[in-house]
Amino acid sequence: MEKSKKALPLVLATALAATPFVAVPHQAQAASSVTVEADDDGEGNDSEYTIEFTTDEDLKSGNTIYIKFDSKFTVSKDIDESDIYTKDFDIKSVKVNGKVIEIKIDESIGADEEIKIVIEDGITNPDNKGSYDVFVKTTGDSSYESDSVSIKKSSSSSGSSSSKGDYSVTLGSKAAGENVSIKLGEITLKKNVELETNETITVIFPDDDMLPSKIDSDDVKVNGKTAKSVSVKGDEVTIKVPSGADGDDYISLEFTKSAGIENPSAGDSYTIKVKYDGSTYESKKFEVTKSGSSSTSTSANSFTVNLSDPAAGARSSYTFDADFGSKQLKADEDLVLEFPSADMIPGILTYSDFTINGKTAKKVSASGNKVYVTAPSGFSSSSEVKVVAAYTAWITNPKSAGTYTLKASISGKSLESKSFTIGGSSVNPTPTNPTNPTTPTPVPSVVNNSTATIGLTTNALGKPTGVNVAIKGLGIGLVKQRDFVELVFPAGFKVPAYIAPASVSVNGVGANYVAVRGQNVLIYPSQDIPAATAANISITAAANIVNPTVKNTYSISVFTSEEKGLQFARAVGVGMPSPAQPAPQPTTPTPTPAPHPAVTVPANAALFKVNTASFTLHGKTYPLQVAPYIAGGNTTMVPAQFFKEALALTTQWNNQTVAVISGNKVLKFTVGSTKARVGNQEVTLPTPVVLNNGMPMIPVRFVTDNLGYKVGWDAKTSSVFVYR
Repeated sequence: MEKSKKALPLVLATALAATPFVAVPHQAQAASSVTVEADDDGEGNDSEYTIEFTTDEDLKSGNTIYIKFDSKFTVSKDIDESDIYTKDFDIKSVKVNGKVIEIKIDESIGADEEIKIVIEDGITNPDNKGSYDVFVKTTGDSSYESDSVSIKKSSSSSGSSSSKGDYSVTLGSKAAGENVSIKLGEITLKKNVELETNETITVIFPDDDMLPSKIDSDDVKVNGKTAKSVSVKGDEVTIKVPSGADGDDYISLEFTKSAGIENPSAGDSYTIKVKYDGSTYESKKFEVTKSGSSSTSTSANSFTVNLSDPAAGARSSYTFDADFGSKQLKADEDLVLEFPSADMIPGILTYSDFTINGKTAKKVSASGNKVYVTAPSGFSSSSEVKVVAAYTAWITNPKSAGTYTLKASISGKSLESKSFTIGGSSVNPTPTNPTNPTTPTPVPSVVNNSTATIGLTTNALGKPTGVNVAIKGLGIGLVKQRDFVELVFPAGFKVPAYIAPASVSVNGVGANYVAVRGQNVLIYPSQDIPAATAANISITAAANIVNPTVKNTYSISVFTSEEKGLQFARAVGVGMPSPAQPAPQPTTPTPTPAPHPAVTVPANAALFKVNTASFTLHGKTYPLQVAPYIAGGNTTMVPAQFFKEALALTTQWNNQTVAVISGNKVLKFTVGSTKARVGNQEVTLPTPVVLNNGMPMIPVRFVTDNLGYKVGWDAKTSSVFVYR
């Protein structure tokens, strides 16, 4: 395929070169390096299309990627989200406008990201062979970037014997997923066609998951003779004819078991195609089974899962070693972990809590009960993988005792673990001892929440509000760091994607962890809360939960992880006077320090001290991974963690880069560099960003000045305070 290129006229190019760069306005292109590949390049054939490109500019959630096909293609108007596959971003919607497929993205994409989109169905090639263009652009682009794809004459029109059932397929085993020997043929070649030394035979398998990354020529025979060479690409194996088969008018192919070819999954009928000299020969249908010797294969490839805590519902690390045989996990590819249930997965996952073969994952995401762990860029390809999901990943065991399995997949090949046992629940419904492990099935205490209340600290339209929830009693006690209270906000409220634990307290103690799932906020307490005991939850306005913009009465609902069904719901008025409700009282009052006469520290300020690995918010102290310090004599450096947990800013970091996001404003930093970006503008920092104990350290004033925060000094406590 050739990418389209346009040359500037010499005079224009010279003029541009002579003009100062800043004086030349230009339209930014958000897509470049476009490549297009057809799974089937035959004329008039339906084909899967893979489109890859690089983003030159940041794309925001709601922006659109446009893929335009030449007018000779047929583009189905029924193409939707189910026909588009990508692991690089979430898809919000898909629609077809003539020959253009419009893909609206549901998350932000940074500049210089490599994007791969697969259109799995709905595209039919032109009826005539030739070179055709496929174009790509994004929101804001004035023109398309393109790549060409060559459409060839279909093999079925070349006079070949392409009718089904030309030859038989003989499998060494019919067990699904098992390594097998395969014999194809004998295939009678078309009249006057003979094998010639060094010519190629192409074998097309039903699925590329059946094939290893390479096959040794000693494991393939053509008409009883060892193949001259063998190569593998996708679902195709290309074989060079050996001299011993020269002049034969038939093809018989044999693949030994050590070639590493695996049977496909059970349940469907399959065929294998063989191409030679422009003709395609398709086999008779064959099937594989689930049972039989496949159980031996599954047992041989199954793996053992080790847990740090096997109790029902307990937070636990998960560790296992798996061997995928012929399949290898490669850099930047996903390892998919399928857990027994979705409620085991926390609302937020952090890449640093997962390692593959001792290397920290590049990124981690979740969908339902599946966790997608991306191998780091420097990962060495391997079929043997050791996976560690650390205790800090906040994965919890199934809540019911029993035996369970975990599945792991790479490149479509799945392995299932040996069964692991989860013990009885440690939740105790009695108020005296919430962690009695001898009570496997809690019986809820009788509680009355008819007087329970929910109140907002402000009912102003469109303004951030605190939320106070007074639960009069829990039917089943909550175990610290494991169980949670769930608040469900109705449509209209804006709930941020991340809420810092420092902005939430339960009975006067800061929350251990807060997860956000859409409009649902899950609050994990730092202390055990026995059954029949009150739970008073306070969420400050710093959590950035924003009231609706429409005057109305809204209902907020309360659930817990341990009891089925709604606990209670209460109406709150927004934009209107609301009935007075008693604010929840903490079980242990938190003393308020007397203000220093020289300065008043705002109530919402976050305070930290140089050379002290902690910060203070709302009178409570929280740990920092690395202590703030002074660099270069006058630049205060703080860990990236501070912006996320103390200021509740969306903050993403790894060992190379940091991004701090507030609304539509994005600050980007590179470890080891004094260059940073504020949106699309590059600026210079007073001192470089450095990595300290695995944590990027950032000049605090650069962030606060650019995001509208103020910085002060509290002489009484010798603390820096940051507020907005």
